Amino acid sequence: MNKQQLASKIWESANKMRSKIEANEYKDYILGFIFYKFLSENELMRLKANDFTEDDLPQLTEDNPDIVEGVQNECGYFIAYDNLFSTWIKKGNDFEISNVRDALSAFSRNINPARKRVFDGIFDTLQTGLSKLGTDARSQSKA
Repeated sequence: MNKQQLASKIWESANKMRSKIEANEYKDYILGFIFYKFLSENELMRLKANDFTEDDLPQLTEDNPDIVEGVQNECGYFIAYDNLFSTWIKKGNDFEISNVRDALSAFSRNINPARKRVFDGIFDTLQTGLSKLGTDARSQSKA
């Protein structure tokens, strides 16, 4: 496969993935997901640097105010275990668009008040545009 064929294949894949979203809007979704992945990985990296293990990660819930506050102080935000990007990947075919909606809502709710100005509304475009992925939750999840 030469360079032009590879580029053509990548473009074809991107068109298929973007579904009914206009090409110029697609970047907002991709960049939103990439940034959310970065924030998830950043939180995990910082937790592991503070002696969290893989076995400890399921304890990352909003029901544990000490952990929430500690992560907020460290990162400026808190992402629960169920809402981490890596947890979404593990779900495979069980992943649903509601996972994204719930996670983005929780992210907004769990921003450290001192960092509100930095993170507040950062995923608004992604969150409001999810409906463009399809006509129902199933088609949106598939897209």
